[in-house]
Amino acid sequence: MKSLAAILLATAAPTIAAAQVPSPPPPQAALKYVSPDEWLCRPGRSDACSANQDATIVRADGSRTIERFDRDENPKFDCFYVYPTVSADPAPNSDMIAGPEEIAVAGSQAARFTKHCRVFAPLYRQVTLLALREALQGKPMPDVRARAYADVKAAWDEYLAYDNHGRGVVLIGHSQGAGLLKDLMAREIEGKPVQRQIISLIIPGTNVAVPVGKDVGGDLKSTPLCRSNKQSGCVVSYVSFRAETPPPEFSRFGSVDQPGMTAACVDPAALDGQPKPTDAYLGARGAGMGSAPQPAWSRDGAPVTTRFVKVPGLISTRCATSGRFSYLAVTTNANPDDKRTDTIVGEILRDGHPLAAWGLHLIDLPIEMGDLVELTEDQAKAWLAKNPPSPAG
Repeated sequence: MKSLAAILLATAAPTIAAAQVPSPPPPQAALKYVSPDEWLCRPGRSDACSANQDATIVRADGSRTIERFDRDENPKFDCFYVYPTVSADPAPNSDMIAGPEEIAVAGSQAARFTKHCRVFAPLYRQVTLLALREALQGKPMPDVRARAYADVKAAWDEYLAYDNHGRGVVLIGHSQGAGLLKDLMAREIEGKPVQRQIISLIIPGTNVAVPVGKDVGGDLKSTPLCRSNKQSGCVVSYVSFRAETPPPEFSRFGSVDQPGMTAACVDPAALDGQPKPTDAYLGARGAGMGSAPQPAWSRDGAPVTTRFVKVPGLISTRCATSGRFSYLAVTTNANPDDKRTDTIVGEILRDGHPLAAWGLHLIDLPIEMGDLVELTEDQAKAWLAKNPPSPAG
């Protein structure tokens, strides 16, 4: 499999020349999402969101413990998750087969939310990495995103009709998934009765336009930015870059085109206005396809046997601005007395060098994962206080 950077940025190499990219297939009947095979994750079964979430806690003195993961056996709210661009299928839209890419990303981005909620995650005919590369090179890609959106909408409609039963729901997505959920919120949820069931919208890795100095307006007309863990019906959005390398002028992340608007930045670790280290859950071996392997987590080079690692106090974040860009600035709190590594990988690499325009896109969710998981629980409690279940529910 080609690396993410190679797929996105390769020039006209013979094997992936633009002329050889398949044309979009003819229109197909809309998916109904009645088959279990059309879902990547559903509650009550063993699937991608059942992946083991145990984590090794590596402390500053080099000591380690294993944090065992427990799922709520009777969650009081739901999460509807749409995964990011991961498909390496050789067509503009992916197929509906759960490949290793989709399974892996759901295991790292969505499964941890089962600590508190039921997770529903549809497969969808997403815009593939190949199509994304062609679009970035200026080739028209008619209808490919519309197909992806139609699938997500169909899955949402099916979930509402047969699974929701009036429960509160958190919408969670990243990158392409975040963009599709932003559109779903704007087109199908805002201003309709179902809006009252939205606990929050968590969509890092995409740009959400808001008026400068305000919390509501722009892309979402009636969904404000989240400013409290006791607030519901709000949105968390950010794009992450290292504090020392803000977005370059040519970056697509962190800025919007609308006059008088800026890209939203909500730091889940500092909703109370008091920045503190994040509760990150990082991949033990790295950030996945396209990134560098993660160095040893501590000076002794001891291996990690769990899929995830926690490094308390090592990573801090804050919302920052640089020119026209608004973004989540990520700092590794290096300390000579800290026996842990100072190197946290997360950039997409090309020829061994990070693609500055993408920042830490690969770890948008992991660097705030623990904060986000607990935020959903807190906001769900606030939502339930205002929307208690009926006696029959």
